[in-house]
Amino acid sequence: MSGSYNAHSVLSASGAHRWMECSPSALLEQQFPNETSVFAEEGTAAHDLAEHKLKKALKMRSKKPTSKFHSDEMDEMTDLYVEYCLGIIEKAKEDCQDLQILIEQKLDFTDYVPEGFGTGDLVVVGSGTLHVIDLKYGRGVVVSADKNPQMMLYALGALSLFEMLYDIEKVSMTIIQPRVDNFSTYEVTVDELLAWAEQELKPKALLASNGDGEFCAGDHCRFCRARNQCRARAVKNLELLKYEFQDPALLLDEEIAEIIGLADELSKWASDIYTYATALAINEGKQWAGFKLVEGRTRRKYADEDVAAEKAKEAGYTDIFKQTLISITEMEKLMGKKKFTDILGAYVEKPKGKLALVPETDKREAIEPIEAEFQVES
Repeated sequence: MSGSYNAHSVLSASGAHRWMECSPSALLEQQFPNETSVFAEEGTAAHDLAEHKLKKALKMRSKKPTSKFHSDEMDEMTDLYVEYCLGIIEKAKEDCQDLQILIEQKLDFTDYVPEGFGTGDLVVVGSGTLHVIDLKYGRGVVVSADKNPQMMLYALGALSLFEMLYDIEKVSMTIIQPRVDNFSTYEVTVDELLAWAEQELKPKALLASNGDGEFCAGDHCRFCRARNQCRARAVKNLELLKYEFQDPALLLDEEIAEIIGLADELSKWASDIYTYATALAINEGKQWAGFKLVEGRTRRKYADEDVAAEKAKEAGYTDIFKQTLISITEMEKLMGKKKFTDILGAYVEKPKGKLALVPETDKREAIEPIEAEFQVES
């Protein structure tokens, strides 16, 4: 979780991947209101429920939270989180019986980052290995623990708490993202973690806290509060316009590869700008030259289906209903996974997905090119 002692901390752990890449962005963001969304609220509800379940499993006192976001899916996903956490704890007990298990632990890493505080979802510490575990409930972006600065900041905070009590040699950082079946772990020695903190983290945190350094656009812009008006992001994305009006058949292979690489980010950027401009037009009456607000097209619907059906029947029309089977997801929830597999597993198929060209960093396995068969007219 990305909670913290100081809700207004400029250099947050959750934003570390951003201010370490683009140091001036940390202060620039302060000019914009902190954003929230339905997805963020849903994530908070999932964390609260997961915390409660984990405490109960460890025989700690806890009151079950309530939320409008609670659902069967959230119940299942938080169960997976707890199960995975308990597995880590049991394995840690094999090496150390005198474990410290801390849930929602406040972590201080101000030795490296000014006003640096955060909250670890689960910290398990004993002789040998320090474990830091974080729940990610979102599914829009798969988050890896590999060299993840947020997790490394949490690890530094946990290490400062316990390095005098335990002989810790290694730090294990795990991200549990159950909705996308992502269970990612990254391990480093304590010496490697401290070297990173001194050589990389500390200098970049100092730059960011002073608003110094160079603006740098990239994937880290996605959740930056200044992203809609950031000139550095605009300049980077507008690089694509140098190919405007060129026939793709005349481009070199390396030029096409460059365009593909820029196109996804350009699409996201354009969408962000459009959303930002539309919100100002609707909420503040902002006028944009060459544009106007209109009402979108909608589909007709019955004001009252029961009344409409009754009137149609009175007029002699009876063939007016369609029946469809409930969705696979709804059926699986109705039966439970095991019964669903036993009863309907043999009757469910998953069509092949549409082929897509993606960056090499994508975790999906590459497929072999399709060999097309050409028929030559004689």
